[in-house]
Order: sequence, then C-alpha cells, then structure tokens
Amino acid sequence: MSVSVVVPCYRSASILPRLVERLNAVLPGIDPIHEIILVVDSTDATWDAARDLAAKHPAVQAIRMARNYGQHNALIAGIRAANCARIITMDDDLQHPPEELPKLVAALTDDLDVVYAVAESEEHGPLRNLTSWGAKNLVMGRTMGVPNADVLGALRIFRTFLRAGLDQVSGPHVSVDIALSWTTTRVGSVVVRMDQRTEGRSGFTLRSLTKHAVNMILGYSTKPLRLVTYLGFLIGVCGVLLTLRLIWLYFTGDTKVAGFTTLASLVTIFSSAQMIGIGVLGEYLGRVHAHGMGRPTYVIRDHVGHASVYEMSL
Repeated sequence: MSVSVVVPCYRSASILPRLVERLNAVLPGIDPIHEIILVVDSTDATWDAARDLAAKHPAVQAIRMARNYGQHNALIAGIRAANCARIITMDDDLQHPPEELPKLVAALTDDLDVVYAVAESEEHGPLRNLTSWGAKNLVMGRTMGVPNADVLGALRIFRTFLRAGLDQVSGPHVSVDIALSWTTTRVGSVVVRMDQRTEGRSGFTLRSLTKHAVNMILGYSTKPLRLVTYLGFLIGVCGVLLTLRLIWLYFTGDTKVAGFTTLASLVTIFSSAQMIGIGVLGEYLGRVHAHGMGRPTYVIRDHVGHASVYEMSL
C-alpha cells in the first residue's frame, strides 16, 4: 500500500534538504506510490527551503501555516492533506532516521492499525526523559486512559482511514495520539534506532512539555473536576471530625477561649480549597469559551506541490 510521510517543520531550513534526500532514497523501496508532506510551522527561512524542495521533487508537498500553531496542529494539517493509504509522522531534526522507516512499515501488520516507534536507547537528557515518562504514563495513561501510553512517540504509522476520527477535532489544543486512541485499540510498537540531534535545539522544554500535559488533561479529561470533588469531600470529613472534637471538648469542660491559630489555619485551608476548585472550573470554562469563539486549529497560508503521479484514491 502507498505511504505518506508527514513532517512538521520548525526552524529546520538547513536540515530539510538532507531529510528529503534520505527519504527519497528510502521511500521507493517501501512503495512506488509515496509522498512527503512538509508542514512549516515557523516564520523563518524554513518555508523557503520547503517550497524549493516541493518545486524540485514531484513527491514533495509544502504547506505553510499562517502562524505558529504547535506540532500537533501542524500534524493534523498534514494528515488531512495526505493522499496515500498509510501515514507516517516523524520529526524534522533527523533524530528519526529515514532508514528505519521500513521497520515501521513492516510492523503495521493486518491485525494492527497504529504502530509507534520505540527508541533502542533514550536520545534525550535525564530531565527530558523523566518529563516525557510522566507525560506518557501518568498523564496519557493513568489520567486519560490512553492504551499503550508508554510507547507513544512522534514517529508513528497508522492507516489513513483512522483520520476520520480527526474530522471533529477543532480548537487550539489538540493531540493526535488521543484522537487516534479514540479510533482504534489495535496499537503496536517496534524498536528502532534513534539518532542524536546534530543541529539546533529542541523546541520542547520542561515548561512547554508541562504546558502540553496540562492542556491535554484539561482538554480531554474531566478527572480534575472529579479530584476537586474528592478534595471537597476530604475537607468536609476533616471539618466534621474537627466539629466532633470541639463538641467533645465542650462537654468535658476542656474548652479554651484561645484558638486563633486553629481558626486561621482552617480559614486558610478552606480558602485554598475554594480557590483550587474555582481555578479548575475557570480553566474548563475558558476552554469552552475559546471553543465557542471559534479559534481555529490552524490556518494554511500557502500550499505548494501536489501528489501528481503519486496521488491515489482512498
């Protein structure tokens, strides 16, 4: 079956020519019908490089976003533009070696719909790896119930018909992995080699990864609201126990007028609980408000190149 390779591009003008060259060397061996979709999500010279590659190679499409929307938003734009029966998504920094793609394709057997690539050894630093583990296992796995969360990654292959599950995805906060988890449970993984980044630096920092995790929790799960309910119940139990204690002290004659410290502590605890509850509710209402305003997932400014002889009907 044919294959589309979707690459979100961010500040990678110097890397794209090498990436496309290596993809062009590998993809014909996978399937004669193939395409490369470069989705540029930055405002630097990356678009010029992608546009030139689309003009030079008939298998390359270049899409320029109107502004920086984020990796997953760019991925959705590229996925919706794909023409082939299978879609591969990969990073633009050559940490995902194109030469490993045949392993990924071979792993997509008839009994699977999605296959994620798992690194032989982690290519990031300890802090980044720890943050990534927490985002996958604690946020995606336990909090959101995404199956096989421990194998999630940016290098993946899935059958194009699954993108029907992305048709209703809208708004600024989106996740390809969560959307795919809504469409199928037939998920597998394959171990591949990952290379070190040779140029530039990753746009994913501890702050951005944390922000992404919070957006995913609040955007695709109601568990924070449930936790606020549990917190309120716990504080209520503590209040009842404190009341029973005060009643006991009253009847035993062990009451004291002094109690400012206890009172101040209780006021602080209850005020904190109320602010937490209001804050969580505010986050949800803010997302409902943003969705109601019609904030787009992305806007495409330019689209250069087409599938030509590589295009096929799905």
